[in-house]
Amino acid sequence: MKNLLNPWVRSACLCIVAVITSAPSYQAQENAVLTVGTESVSLADFKHIFLKNNRDSVITQAALDEYMELFINFKLKVQAAEALGMDTVRTFQKELSGYRTQLARPYLTNNDLLNELVRQAWERKQEEVRARHILISCSAQANPADTLKAWKRADALRSRVLSGEDFEAVALSKAGSDDPSVRENGGDLGWFSAFQMVYPFEEAAFTTAVGELSSILRTRYGYHFLEVTGRRNARGEIRAAHIMIRTKEGADDDTMKAAEERINSIYDLLGKGISWEELALKMSEDASTASKGGELPWFGTGKMVEAFENAAFGLTEDGQISSPFKTSYGWHIVKRLEYRAPASFEAAKRELQKKVSRDSRSELTRASFLENLKDEYNFIINANAMKSLKRIASKQDSVFFPGHPLANIPRKTGATTLLSIDNEVATISDFVDYLNIVKIRSAEAGANTIIDDQFKTWSDKLLLDYEDARLEAKHDDFRLLMEEYHDGILLFELTDQKVWSKAVKDTAGLEAYHAAHVSDFMWEIRANVDIFTCANETVAKAARKAVKKNKDLIAFQRDYNAENGNTITLTSGLFSEGDNTWGDKVLADLSNGIIPEEPPYFMTYEGGGDEIVVVHVMAIRSPEPKSLAEARGQVIAAYQDYLEEQWVRKLRGNTPVEVNENLLHSLAD
Repeated sequence: MKNLLNPWVRSACLCIVAVITSAPSYQAQENAVLTVGTESVSLADFKHIFLKNNRDSVITQAALDEYMELFINFKLKVQAAEALGMDTVRTFQKELSGYRTQLARPYLTNNDLLNELVRQAWERKQEEVRARHILISCSAQANPADTLKAWKRADALRSRVLSGEDFEAVALSKAGSDDPSVRENGGDLGWFSAFQMVYPFEEAAFTTAVGELSSILRTRYGYHFLEVTGRRNARGEIRAAHIMIRTKEGADDDTMKAAEERINSIYDLLGKGISWEELALKMSEDASTASKGGELPWFGTGKMVEAFENAAFGLTEDGQISSPFKTSYGWHIVKRLEYRAPASFEAAKRELQKKVSRDSRSELTRASFLENLKDEYNFIINANAMKSLKRIASKQDSVFFPGHPLANIPRKTGATTLLSIDNEVATISDFVDYLNIVKIRSAEAGANTIIDDQFKTWSDKLLLDYEDARLEAKHDDFRLLMEEYHDGILLFELTDQKVWSKAVKDTAGLEAYHAAHVSDFMWEIRANVDIFTCANETVAKAARKAVKKNKDLIAFQRDYNAENGNTITLTSGLFSEGDNTWGDKVLADLSNGIIPEEPPYFMTYEGGGDEIVVVHVMAIRSPEPKSLAEARGQVIAAYQDYLEEQWVRKLRGNTPVEVNENLLHSLAD
């Protein structure tokens, strides 16, 4: 049996090794639709690539032939890059490894369960639950004795509630709830929906009937049990604005009464037609929103204090204004600006997928996936080896440190198989090496707890790495996707060297190409004009006069506007068709024989409204070649096409290419 690599060494090289071995290396196949040199492409692979790039097209023989020519060129270029060793360069391998890590993620989870959790989350987002809870704090790293003590304490408190004691009284009693907020809320958490609580708590809340107690549950905070006190349809989200008069907790009656009178006076002014924005700016004591008309960000349940939410969601129309109401922050008037109901599943699906993937519930998909891998790859733990490991570890205290018994484990013991995955094994020494690298330090947890936790982390990583290394063999779509990235990066790099950057940097080649193809880069007929957009005929006359007197037209425009307001705008230039609206009119009139071919002269057109457009036509330029400076962008693009054409012709001349046309055309509709 082969020994599994040390996981930390393995993780550093796994992606690079997998990527390199996934590069195209087909043997000649009976169903090969294309052979380029020694590389063959199967009909199935070509079909996959063709359909990916021609999703909405009817598959015709002509379309297949055209795409095949492009695909052959693509393959030839990639092979040229590989022949130069570009796929062995460290930067290439690092870039492709990074892409592979991202692309592999969807293949390393239980997607069926993920989809179920997304659907569950959406269904829960259609509801809101109200609950109160009692918490007994317990660290995730607590030793078994402390964990059991915490659970027993939670169980005793739950039994008191079940026997008829008041929930709030139990929560507030001595040795009751450890939640610091219990003094203010008696354990009441208010209304909430999916993603607003940690997932185990959410799960208990949504699966417990109203008026019932949940079982004891564990979260990262400790042990809880909860009572569901209400359930309602989700409220959706609202965008609102408010005007606030602040009050401080413990203020005397006169101060509180003055605040109430002030908010009522603002409400009266709104009723008399004073604008909301003006009153919010001048009178609201919420400095963060007053200058914005009191506008608040979108919010839903659980984002604001309950009294504020109730008032806002109680408004039934956009623009509706509430009566004054009080919260713990002061007095408010709220205005509904916009409302949106809970999103449909299709609209919410993508965002929910992201949330589920980031949420603790994603651990469920990972755990389920790992269990499936254990079955698939015959994952076996050597129970006796684990016992030996724990026996050695427990000879001293629970802290792992240099010189601890595990740091100098006997060679024979270290060589013992600890687990196996298919025909590969990992030894006790492999695991100890991992423990020494991660440098476990825990004065609270016992040695057995540390070993169990770290063994799970380590063995899970081995399983995922084992699966990761086999993704190309197991999933054709992943293999083809990786080949696409592999080939795409190589193609980009080599094409940049051979074509794109070369065309830009090859000054002599660019000049020679331009000289040999000068007739390909021509100016069309152009009008050299001054265009005056004038407010009225008086301004137009002034413009014509300025031209006739040969004045500096820019200075004329500046001085005239200074005296008469902005009544004239000047645009000058040499315009081809499509460059300028009024230049186009001149060229059209010239083409239609309306104006003479020999300038100079004036043309007058109607602008928008009372505007008059005076065009001084100074010259009409016949078609003429563009200089390299004038046509540089076009010349570079054409030169790039030329370089690529020459490159492909050379590649085709040096490499045999064979297409099975009958097989290819079998894909046609």
